[in-house]
Amino acid sequence: MKKIVYFSMFISACLFAGMVSAQDTSKISIPGDNKIRNIDGVAAVVNTGYVTRKEIDDRIATLQKQGTKLSDSTSLRKEVLERLIIEKIQLQNAEQAGIRVTNKELDKIINDLASKNKLTYTEFKSKVVATGVTFDRYKEVLRDDIIMSRYREQEIGDKIKVTDAEIDNFIAERTRALGATAPRSAPAAKGGPEEIDVAQIFVPADPSAGAGAQAEAKKRAEQILRDAKGGGDFLQLGAMAASENPKIKFQDLGYRTPDRLPQLFYEAIRNTGGGQLASGVVKSPAGYHVLKVMDRRALVAGQQPQSAEASSSTPNTPQSILITQTMARHILLRNRSGLTDQDAERRLAGYRDQVRAKTADFGELAKKYSEDGSAANGGNLGWMGPGDLVPEFEQAMNRLQIGEVSNPVKTEFGWHLIQVLERREAQLTVEKQKEFARATIRERKLQQAYQDWLREIRDTATVKILNIEDAATGTPR
Repeated sequence: MKKIVYFSMFISACLFAGMVSAQDTSKISIPGDNKIRNIDGVAAVVNTGYVTRKEIDDRIATLQKQGTKLSDSTSLRKEVLERLIIEKIQLQNAEQAGIRVTNKELDKIINDLASKNKLTYTEFKSKVVATGVTFDRYKEVLRDDIIMSRYREQEIGDKIKVTDAEIDNFIAERTRALGATAPRSAPAAKGGPEEIDVAQIFVPADPSAGAGAQAEAKKRAEQILRDAKGGGDFLQLGAMAASENPKIKFQDLGYRTPDRLPQLFYEAIRNTGGGQLASGVVKSPAGYHVLKVMDRRALVAGQQPQSAEASSSTPNTPQSILITQTMARHILLRNRSGLTDQDAERRLAGYRDQVRAKTADFGELAKKYSEDGSAANGGNLGWMGPGDLVPEFEQAMNRLQIGEVSNPVKTEFGWHLIQVLERREAQLTVEKQKEFARATIRERKLQQAYQDWLREIRDTATVKILNIEDAATGTPR
């Protein structure tokens, strides 16, 4: 991801700047009785601090500028307030822990950001101001963001451990998923006894969560299935989905006879060959399942069926395996105030049409219009392997033929136009596999630990919710 978003590091910080508003500067006394509700402008008291209604208004205004799909006003204000409360708690706790970012250190960080984007400090400052944020405000928000990041790393990052056994198991699963295991077993004779190795990506859906949550889970599972059918690595798709939602799981069930598979699964893969996907998503009371048959093999007379546990724990010596790498280039129009999604999509569609009509060169357009560090190289991102790019970008890129230009693609960094230049098969050495495995496993654990940690610090804080329904400009209560 870092390879395409050096410039977006600055962009993300700029966007974040709009998302955290300045607090009211008026002095506020906080009595312990209900008279606190009469304090104009305060939405919530957080330990010894507070969150104002103006902060909520400004955060919502920024989300609207970014074209974010928002819920109804009442629930949106509650969601935004809760996020601001969490941020406030982190900053308060970090201060108590003695975490600081000096002015000298902050200037060095900004200089590094500017240097990575091939800008001088003055040019970088001008680009920040052009987004509609004062440079002092940008520095203030960047400082808070760094403090919260360091506090989170101190509290949970240093406690995440990845064992060698976890790495070996991850590599074994990935080796199987990438087809680098031994040749497929001999298939069973038609109608003969067999064992089936099935893997799944499971998207949970709580029946009590309502129709909306069910529909979202189904939509996510169907998207994973489409990506897998488009050539996406099944294990990598599961890993990416799990990074977005830790409740999503990848699981290899191992070799099982049909009677030991869930009936729903067997019905879905009854006529599916080894290495192939089930034709549709499978619905169960627990959620939605995307299934892939890893292998089918004959069950030899007198042979005991292999348990799932035994199958998954069978030693699988890591080996150099082949992965597909892609060389691509892109044009990025970053998220910013004044550029709507519709405008960005329309502009990129125009560039796409010019390239397809051969009236313009993709590389020259990238040099002129792309808003990231790759612009100087004609948008060229170099050789990229699975997991190197954000999911939306990688999935769109993987669907392209060599030389083909994509339709506009939206990611968290903005809108992209993508062209694939070349593909190759490359060896992923044992050491590279271990590095990748360790980083991926750590990220999964970190995501889960982070969510648990946020709940813990929220539960232990003293928070009093006041009036949040009215905007700051509304009638005081």
